[in-house]
Amino acid sequence: QVQLVESGGGLVQPGGSLRLSCTASGITFGVYAMAWYRQAPGEQRELVARIRSSGGTNYADSVNGRFTISRDNAKNTVYLQMDSLKPEDTAVYHCNAWFSTMNNYWGQGTQVTVSA
Repeated sequence: QVQLVESGGGLVQPGGSLRLSCTASGITFGVYAMAWYRQAPGEQRELVARIRSSGGTNYADSVNGRFTISRDNAKNTVYLQMDSLKPEDTAVYHCNAWFSTMNNYWGQGTQVTVSA
């Protein structure tokens, strides 16, 4: 059974930082591309950052330079370091593991709220 468990969300003031973690089980973690998506109320889910099995990364324009995605294959964990947070970063952040269309998994999500 595949599980992706996110943690690290919470309430933070504008300009603050948070680090999200997502630990996977039930998959061969190292061969999967891992990503963080987010969904704000009334909005579509959008890609925030992706890290491929090779270690290559890509980011949404809105977070480039502020967020950093990384992975620790020994711990089956992907991280999202979020700095210089803005109110518009408020959303539920979901972890995604992708190997193929038949092997595409999601976590339940963790709430990030940026507010004074």
